[in-house]
Amino acid sequence: MFKLRTIITLSVLFILGWTGLNMYHYFFDKNIPELILTGIKNDDHYAGDISCIVHGSHSYKVGKISVFLDETPLIYNFSIGKQSFEHPFSINTRALTYGKHTLGIKLVDGTYQKNICEKIYTFFVDNIPLQAAFTHQESEIKAFQGRTLHVQFQTSKLLKEGKVTIFSEDFLCFPEAKNSTIYEAFIPVDCEQAPNEYLFQVNCVDNVDNVITLESKVQVVPFPFKHQKLHVSDKKIEEEKIAGASQKLLDEKLKNYVDLSPHQKLWHGPFVIPFDATGIISEFGTVRTSSLRGIYIHKGIDFLGQVRGLVWAPQDGIIIEKDRYAFSGNTVVIDHGCGVFSLMFHLDSFHPDIEIGQKIKKGNPVGKMGMTGFANGYHLHWEMRINNISVDPMEWTKNIW
Repeated sequence: MFKLRTIITLSVLFILGWTGLNMYHYFFDKNIPELILTGIKNDDHYAGDISCIVHGSHSYKVGKISVFLDETPLIYNFSIGKQSFEHPFSINTRALTYGKHTLGIKLVDGTYQKNICEKIYTFFVDNIPLQAAFTHQESEIKAFQGRTLHVQFQTSKLLKEGKVTIFSEDFLCFPEAKNSTIYEAFIPVDCEQAPNEYLFQVNCVDNVDNVITLESKVQVVPFPFKHQKLHVSDKKIEEEKIAGASQKLLDEKLKNYVDLSPHQKLWHGPFVIPFDATGIISEFGTVRTSSLRGIYIHKGIDFLGQVRGLVWAPQDGIIIEKDRYAFSGNTVVIDHGCGVFSLMFHLDSFHPDIEIGQKIKKGNPVGKMGMTGFANGYHLHWEMRINNISVDPMEWTKNIW
């Protein structure tokens, strides 16, 4: 009998405690419900049917759920009445317009307070078939060694990614202008690229991972580069090694800068020669012979002009390097976007207004022409690189793209 009374007493106490706790939560719990949505991520793109699940919980219980698509109810005040739940639903994106949409989810708990959790998700619908074609389909594409191959194509919509595969490398494609569906890639043809016919592929991936591939070929044509002997005194070389950092350091920096280059064109129109030149003493691609480096290819253009004359930016961009190196002397590098860089070597001094990270406009001064580094006379060395491969800068001064 005693045991029975004890059990009854404990049961009553448990029921009263449980009831009291529930009453407390019902009247005084101010915690808002927890809400997690799976199936849709903010600012992601979708096609076809989207399977979604709302996961919700509350220390008392979740009372009701509402789901709104573009402010129109899909589910409205559906009763839950549980501490935790999962509620699946689907969205047929084929019934929605191309572009941006919103999904709103509202949970109301079951307390007297009616605490609310509400979240808005933005997503994009893309059910348009992916199509692509070259803007200029020439029967035979040719490119000289050391020049730039320009690949341009148009798509039916904006892409998540476009790339050209050629010379066993991948080159990213970029919109011709903001929100344009005309894409282009600037492919550097190395001076030492063997003359031959090369196939290339353009791989287009849209925002819902549809893929389409274009194929073409290019004939790399040999260019008759000149030859030149160069002499820099041993004394000059030793002085510059002390005054400047290792050229290897600059090369390593430029490799890293390629990955950081903006995925858009920062320039507009043709480039300009960054100096009031009166002549050229060494052309791009000249095969040089020197006592220091043996036989090597000169991958820029050396301009003559007024000693310590003003040097300016050949196009809009961002200053990414401003320092002194043993070989190139006082050096300025401008990133024009899309992995396209301008390098100016042997400056006598830097312009006081330029700093690394600063945006610069075409024609703005960067320094003065000099003979720092391994230079045997006053001149400006202007070099252009795409993905850290040097190309003829003079090609970029023509309005051909």
